[in-house]
Amino acid sequence: MPTPTKGPRLGGSPSHEKMMLANLSANLFEHRSITTTLTKAKRLRPYAERLITMAKQGDIAARRRVVGKISANSATNQAIVHELFTVIAPAMAEREGGYTRIVKIGNRKGDNAPMAVIELVMEPVSPKQAVVKEAEQATATPAAQPVQEETPEVESTETADTEAESAAAESTEGESQK
Repeated sequence: MPTPTKGPRLGGSPSHEKMMLANLSANLFEHRSITTTLTKAKRLRPYAERLITMAKQGDIAARRRVVGKISANSATNQAIVHELFTVIAPAMAEREGGYTRIVKIGNRKGDNAPMAVIELVMEPVSPKQAVVKEAEQATATPAAQPVQEETPEVESTETADTEAESAAAESTEGESQK
């Protein structure tokens, strides 16, 4: 978990900061992507990823913790929590982390604040990453895999092929000289 930032909080008071993060996370789960300042996006990332990790557990206790973290408006938040548990968490089941992506989009026109888009990574885990993990597991347990040695027959057939090629080349040279 990242260390807390020094200095003033996002909203001024701790309760206002919690409410802002709860509302930002609810909007992120509802719309799958939101545009906000870079600082808010960086502070939202661990909060939202923790909620997704709780949702992946899928039990009633985790659902109650998520409802308690999101915010007090019960009608809309119940729908958002339901979507988080039924749509988003199963889509993230193969992922071990990194559920969100932050993309910088430039500065805001009015006050020149750096802006960013934070979005849920809904794409499935790529097979390339899975192959890399399998290769790491294979190198971690080399004793389990038998070592195969090359047989000398392969080498002898290669030398026989090269000898046959050199003999054919000599015969063609002999014919061309006649």
